[in-house]
Amino acid sequence: MRFASGEQGAGPTAGEAAIRERLGARSIVLIGMPGCGKSALGRRLAPRLELPFVDVDEEIERAAGKSIKEIFADHGEAYFRDGERRVIARLLASGPQVMATGGGALLNEETRANIRRSGISVWVKADVALLVRRVTKRNSRPLFEGRDAETVVRDLMKARYPVYAAVADLVVESRDVPHEVIVSEIVEALAQSPRLAEPAVDSGSPAP
Repeated sequence: MRFASGEQGAGPTAGEAAIRERLGARSIVLIGMPGCGKSALGRRLAPRLELPFVDVDEEIERAAGKSIKEIFADHGEAYFRDGERRVIARLLASGPQVMATGGGALLNEETRANIRRSGISVWVKADVALLVRRVTKRNSRPLFEGRDAETVVRDLMKARYPVYAAVADLVVESRDVPHEVIVSEIVEALAQSPRLAEPAVDSGSPAP
């Protein structure tokens, strides 16, 4: 875990400070498809709220001593998903922070329950064209290895969008505008969210 780099300005506004206060020990959890911009937005959102930022995929790689691509190749997706579940549980128990999750993390029932209990979830929603354009710029995504990117995106959206819709506390639209624009929309949505008025629940111990 680390504080996001590139912090600027004189600190949070009154509204941003209020969000931070009302979060308590809960984390802001960014969810969504690969390529939607969760990590880029999280790195900019975190300093706005004076919170640390953590990228779950980076934490998994650090714990395993391997890249995500190598974990998939050496051990398979089921192994990766189990590690992802455990890492997210551990991180949520150490909040508050801004957290960017992997695109498939919310398919795990335990992870959904942990995020509901210990986080405020923000779905960074994106259309097919934007996702395809972004994922084809990187060759480190194992689910896209040797496959047509648009076909994979559409298949993943079919499986995941109903889950995101059922879980997400807030939704913002990812699009080709400066990241700061979308970050400001997240801050505004958080300020108006009834979830922040709910008392935080003790997250307990992380899953084994």
